[in-house]
Amino acid sequence: MNRPDEATRQAVESCRDALPPTVDGGRVVFGFDGYIDRVREFVSERQSADEYERVSTLAEFSDRVNASVEAESSLSFEWIEDGVRTGGHTSHLARAFGEMGFDPAIVGCLGDPPEDPFVEEFGDFPLETLGSPGYTDAVEFGDGKLMLTEIGALMTVDWADIESQVGVERLAELVDGTELFGMGYWSEMPALPDVARGVREVLWPTLSDPPETLLLDPGDLRKREPDVVAEGITQVSALDDVVDVVVSANRYETRYLAQLADGEEDTFERESRAAFDHLGVTRFVGHGIDGAYLADDEGTESVGVPRTDDPVLTTSSGDHFNAGLALGHVLDVGRAESLVVGNAVAGYFVRNGTPPAYEDVVTFVDQYLDYFDAA
Repeated sequence: MNRPDEATRQAVESCRDALPPTVDGGRVVFGFDGYIDRVREFVSERQSADEYERVSTLAEFSDRVNASVEAESSLSFEWIEDGVRTGGHTSHLARAFGEMGFDPAIVGCLGDPPEDPFVEEFGDFPLETLGSPGYTDAVEFGDGKLMLTEIGALMTVDWADIESQVGVERLAELVDGTELFGMGYWSEMPALPDVARGVREVLWPTLSDPPETLLLDPGDLRKREPDVVAEGITQVSALDDVVDVVVSANRYETRYLAQLADGEEDTFERESRAAFDHLGVTRFVGHGIDGAYLADDEGTESVGVPRTDDPVLTTSSGDHFNAGLALGHVLDVGRAESLVVGNAVAGYFVRNGTPPAYEDVVTFVDQYLDYFDAA
């Protein structure tokens, strides 16, 4: 049973006082990816056409794969499609902010013209497309997920594409006066260095009321070439000169960034600190299943996570943490408090399978410490 430490208790109590009872909303904008997710399950054993047992854990899936390798045998799985939804950084954060009462805009890879799933879900919001979406088959397990991804146009999108497909004037219209600008995923966007440069050199000088915060989700940078990552770090650090850049990464993404700083594998907190020092941004946040850590020039904050043994949905839990973290920054609730809000949005999502309304976030924060006892 995980229990909250004193730092977590203090952060939760402070967050309860800092969160307003309601929000007036506001505009937010997210770019530049776009995915259509097919949520799936692996079948372990089928009893009939309508009844089957699923492969319930990633460990069980791994055992089957390893057994097949050891036997030098091929392996096949039956899988079941359990829903189709829009995904990626843009969709998950736009969906969450829309549910919480904000007005999101999406500039991403939505199809040309935007494909039906995006129009059906986000048609009431501004949509600007950069090309074909990616597709992800997300296999859900009780202890994690397996995602098989086809990236789409994002693999080649650069600043020139954004200028030609959307236009600087239109992008400025969407970004100017917003509460927050989010970008993701760096790992799926090899031209991120060029896009970050364009945002800094071309877009930002045209804005009269720019957002104070830019949230960047790096994704799994292990799949990008080291020189591309290094150039990205240079450009992201330069971008921090014109807007407060907040980088948010999961446990393993954080470890890789810490290793780039020649850090040894260490505690999550120290790796978050090393990642912050290496990136040269305003703030770095590492989030995981047991805790979240925030590192900036003021020091390091940590908040424990109340786990659940019976998640409804785990795919995109990290994106929902980012939505809560971003909400905390928009509401200016404080450093540790923003981690509580991030964990609250993610915690509600994994327990219910849908993003929370704002009042659900407030309720989860009120009950935050009780969830540790229920774990």
